[in-house]
Amino acid sequence: MKKIIIILFIIMAVSVSVNEKEKILIPDNAIRFRIIANSNSVQDQKVKIEIKDKVENELYNIIGNVDNIEDARVKIKNNLDKIDNILKDYDVLYDISYGNNYFPRKVYNGIEYAAGNYESLVITLGKGLGNNWWCVLFPPLCLLDEQKDLDNVEYEFYVKKLINNLQEK
Repeated sequence: MKKIIIILFIIMAVSVSVNEKEKILIPDNAIRFRIIANSNSVQDQKVKIEIKDKVENELYNIIGNVDNIEDARVKIKNNLDKIDNILKDYDVLYDISYGNNYFPRKVYNGIEYAAGNYESLVITLGKGLGNNWWCVLFPPLCLLDEQKDLDNVEYEFYVKKLINNLQEK
């Protein structure tokens, strides 16, 4: 009887540890990036994604090799004109804001990200009434890209490793 109880206990312990997700938190010293679409029309969402792809590539060129938040801030601020030039290629009104911007509450893969004002680069297209896309620019942890099909378990462990490495510095 003792052996059965011990075996059941081990099975339950393994089951709980396998099913429990490790929370991935965005570090306090992070810079977020958000693009808000004009509306949820197919065209406005398509424009949002096109702009996201181009701006994201430019931001990678700007801060891809930066290893501290102060340098990331300076490089982003000094290169907002490059972001502006990308947006000028589209027939849409827009606003670019770098600083403390509001982010609504978000639940992603069972993890809740609290609403609040966060250091960020926010691009609002048109009236800004559509669905948005956001990720973390620095450290480079794009967590919320709805367009990519990711293996969440591997991705979460990779993100946790990056966060831990940055916190150790």
